[in-house]
Amino acid sequence: MEQTLILIKPDGLKKSLTGNILTRLSETKLEIIGAKMVRVSREMAEEHYRELKEEPFFDELVKYIMGEYHKKKVMALVYSGEDSTRKVRDICGKTNPEEADSVSIRGAYGRITTKGVYENVIHASANSEEAEREIKLWFKPDEIIDEDRYPVETVKEIVEHKRWAE
Repeated sequence: MEQTLILIKPDGLKKSLTGNILTRLSETKLEIIGAKMVRVSREMAEEHYRELKEEPFFDELVKYIMGEYHKKKVMALVYSGEDSTRKVRDICGKTNPEEADSVSIRGAYGRITTKGVYENVIHASANSEEAEREIKLWFKPDEIIDEDRYPVETVKEIVEHKRWAE
């Protein structure tokens, strides 16, 4: 089963959209196997958006995910199921809220600031490779409850060795 990362960003939390977003995500029929609140450090933010480091908006993006403009936390979630990344991205809509379908999460709740930052309330992994990298950045192995992929015995072994199972 494929896993994917979702972040409900600081603006989504400030606007009290968590319930609405989770309700929309439930339409995917995927299983939540990890969930937590995270205070995002600069180091984590920069690593998360490392592919965008050379973009002129990088610093604003880092400040945004760190919660400098809204609440200083995000809700991190891992969803699991067949074709999870595509299903989640379909419901989220395009990254640019103005280009996103109005019935998508970003189309309904996102906006672009006067500085040009996309406050699109949610992050969704772009593909399965990116999802794997992001999940390992945001979650420790024992924070994911996936009995099929990581039985209790395997999680104990992973935690003892502080590594991810292959």
